[in-house]
Amino acid sequence: MRLPPIAPDDLTAEQRPLFNEMRKGVAAKYCGFVTHREDGAMLGPWNAWLHDPELGAAFWTVTQAMTRARRIPDAARQVAILVVGAHFGAAYEIYAHGAVAGAAHGMTDRQIATLAAGERPEDLDDDEAAAHDVAKALLRGGELPDPLYAQAQGRFGQAGTNELIYLVGHYCFVSMTLNGFAVPVPGGQGGRP
Repeated sequence: MRLPPIAPDDLTAEQRPLFNEMRKGVAAKYCGFVTHREDGAMLGPWNAWLHDPELGAAFWTVTQAMTRARRIPDAARQVAILVVGAHFGAAYEIYAHGAVAGAAHGMTDRQIATLAAGERPEDLDDDEAAAHDVAKALLRGGELPDPLYAQAQGRFGQAGTNELIYLVGHYCFVSMTLNGFAVPVPGGQGGRP
């Protein structure tokens, strides 16, 4: 870990408002995985964003907008996020969203492990399969092929297709944050807690 976690007592005046907002948002959305230390210091990408509160606040605003967007089913969102995490080898992203996919959406350990290995589980539903295929294609680079774009539009509509494309891009950024600052999985855990 290249940026040490910041305990709440050590926050600067500039960091405190962002910390409070992130802590509240993370607590409301995520459970099933470790998001902070016992002393209250945030982990994951949130710690990195606290180290640069001006930019961190902008990143948090985008994260909140992506969280509020509910145009595609959440299980399909989790598949796309896991595809991105696997592509970049972002351990915390795989750990966190594997926990969400399992606990909140009933994905099996085998499905999560297959996604984490960069493969496509054979038993995804149609929405999950579309999210998987679009994310994989975007990560290969170049223009999203017309048949996949049309498939996404057919499943999710234009607004959902927009969300899926933005989601993949956003989690590429999150993966870069995690990998650039060598953010580990808490306690050296691998996979789901």
